[in-house]
Amino acid sequence: MSQIGAPRGRTCSRSPRSRTLRSVATLTSAVLAVAVLAGCSSSDEADEARAAAQDNAPAARDKVADGGTLRWAVDALPTTLNTFQADADGTTSRIAGAVLPSLYTLDGRGRPQRNADYLESAQVVETEPKQVVLYKLNQQAVWSDGREIGAPDFVAQWRALSGRDTAYWTARNSGYERIEKIERGKNDLEVRVTFSKPYADWQSLFTPLYPKQVMGSPNSFNDGARTSLKATAGPFLLKAIDRKKGDVTLARNPRWWGQPAKLDSVVLKAVPRADRADALAAGTLDLAEIDRSTAERIALALRDARAGRNGAQAALAHGPGSSVTPSKALKSWALAHGTDDAKAAEVQAARAKNQQAIAAYANAQDTLAKYVVRKSLEPAYTQLSLNGESGPLADERVRRAVARAINRRELAESVLKPLGLPADPPGSHLALAGQAAYADSSDALGSQDTAEARALLADAGWVPGGAARKPADAGTKAGSEAEKKAAEKKTGDKADEKEGATKEAAKAGASTDAKKQAADTASDEGLYIVGDDKPGERRAAPVISADGPENGTGILAPAPAAARQSAALLAKAEALDTGTGSGARAALPASGTDKGVAGAYAPRGTAAPVTAPEATNGLGKDGKALSLRFVLPSGPGSEALRAVGDRIVRMLDAVGIRTEVTKVSDDSFFKDHVASGDYDLALYSWPASAFPATDARPIFAKPEPASDGSLLVEQNYSRVGTDRIDQLFDQAAGTLDEEEARELVRQADARIWAAAGSIPLYQRPQLVAAKADLVNAGAWGLAGPRYQDIGFKKPETSKGAERITP
Repeated sequence: MSQIGAPRGRTCSRSPRSRTLRSVATLTSAVLAVAVLAGCSSSDEADEARAAAQDNAPAARDKVADGGTLRWAVDALPTTLNTFQADADGTTSRIAGAVLPSLYTLDGRGRPQRNADYLESAQVVETEPKQVVLYKLNQQAVWSDGREIGAPDFVAQWRALSGRDTAYWTARNSGYERIEKIERGKNDLEVRVTFSKPYADWQSLFTPLYPKQVMGSPNSFNDGARTSLKATAGPFLLKAIDRKKGDVTLARNPRWWGQPAKLDSVVLKAVPRADRADALAAGTLDLAEIDRSTAERIALALRDARAGRNGAQAALAHGPGSSVTPSKALKSWALAHGTDDAKAAEVQAARAKNQQAIAAYANAQDTLAKYVVRKSLEPAYTQLSLNGESGPLADERVRRAVARAINRRELAESVLKPLGLPADPPGSHLALAGQAAYADSSDALGSQDTAEARALLADAGWVPGGAARKPADAGTKAGSEAEKKAAEKKTGDKADEKEGATKEAAKAGASTDAKKQAADTASDEGLYIVGDDKPGERRAAPVISADGPENGTGILAPAPAAARQSAALLAKAEALDTGTGSGARAALPASGTDKGVAGAYAPRGTAAPVTAPEATNGLGKDGKALSLRFVLPSGPGSEALRAVGDRIVRMLDAVGIRTEVTKVSDDSFFKDHVASGDYDLALYSWPASAFPATDARPIFAKPEPASDGSLLVEQNYSRVGTDRIDQLFDQAAGTLDEEEARELVRQADARIWAAAGSIPLYQRPQLVAAKADLVNAGAWGLAGPRYQDIGFKKPETSKGAERITP
């Protein structure tokens, strides 16, 4: 999944920073006062907002049995073992975590901690004239082939990921491009890394660390590491990949110098989420992430077990046998033994089938009662993405109205409260509660307020009955010379634009630094309209009909800020004149009074045709109804997401925003709709990062035009951004003052809220089914697993204690 075609813009990176989509389990800022944009937070806020507790049955190592095999469900077998390639997935990362060095791991609050198994120390030892980080490696750390981990491995990884050698097919290079040189220190266990410019997130580098045999040449990096690893250095090693059975086997590493792994082996089994309930019921898994329905079934099995009901009794209580009443059973028996042979055979077959179903359910419930459900909040949040590239959502007032119409707390509680999980909606796009950079900056946008949402829509021109009003300039075709000249006149020169931004800032009570605020207003620069197949030639924005945007691949070119709204109006006028789109159909005038009007084919007093109800009930503007295309996945694992979507539809409807819900297959949802920009509203998730200045920048970077006229959006699928947000990310990544970096990240987040391109709704629930005696495994929350500590609890040997069997 390298480059994804985008009908209205490219998703490729403008630098080697990020050329791939981040895995997802997983949618024009206003000029504000500096105090608001700073997030109104203190340095203690991250500590006050606690991370959700882990639920992984922690146990001391002396309480964990030695040996055993863990059968752990994954979504699919990995297509590559190289985490730095574009098609790396969650299984790739899981394998890497168990078999490769991680110099830093995340604790329960999602904060990086030095991994003593590999590092004795790592610190910035020089800042002038250049930043220098000195790594002192654990003297026992060796690769599985017996070679010491050392500077040659660091050098090979830097050269492969720096972006300087295009023969390496890398998916991400963030940070490595800032390295100037890597040298051996006083001995083989010291590595000195010198940076060409300061890099705050240096702890994100060299995790995982691959051996030089993998990183040393483009061939081994691009092809060899897809299917095998020439050397590893973790508590486990890669033993086998069986693609026919769908298994990856990891075995205990005999050369591991740290605390030995408790398990003999870990088998990662490819089991799709929709099939995991059956796999658990069959007892073929020990650990698996599950959905809510599977969690409820396990909980029911546990309640039955605690109540003393076995599987057979449970089947009669609430399973396939629960609908069989005594009278039905008697009637069925009579028919099965009656004189009508054909009917008797039919009923006997039905009775046998029902008995099989009862037996299967009983066995499943008995097996499921051996599991427990461990739950926490996943290190990812679900957001509503608002595509600001074109259409009504290109106007920041409409985006802000959508955001103010939504009750985020209600949505979070609908998902998380039934699971007994904390239901506070996220206050940040860039960090989760408990992480160092977390601060609730949502006040930069404001909370749910129906009246304010309606006022914003009215200010943007979307009013009741507006769909029935023909625009005043409907007689002039879009793209006419007169309109083009008017647009140019509105644009003015650069000085006029800056002066206008300053005046707007003054009205909002903003800082006197007009230049920064103008950069923070997306309507000042970087707004784009779809052009034709002649690069550099501008035309009006595309017609946005009820069926969505125009088809085909358009060329995107930058347009002057003040001309954008004019271009949108021209597009609406074009729709009216050409008779295409919903705007044209809704713009028929309803002239006259209730008495009717005289006409060529009707006498005076004849009632005029009634305007369609949909043109008057909702909001409209210049003869076009306000309707947004809401794209949702249709797969069996997306029920919760669709339920949230239904709630959002009702919330938007309350302020007059109509939605057209489009359900698409899970396979095409992200690639063909979100990434390509073929949507107005969408729900999807982003993973959290301990290094937001680096990892979050491409998600919120301001789209830029490429030399061929297309649009580079990186991973900013809302296509909303500002220069100031980019500047804050760059400043945060370039300072070595940790508190300053966190404050800059919080300022960037406040501006992201104000831009209203994406609205975080809730942190995703993490539900994990685990065998009751499996310890140090389950719902890790923001932390990562410590693979060598996972195992099965030793059986209790004290008098009267019961042994729990897997």
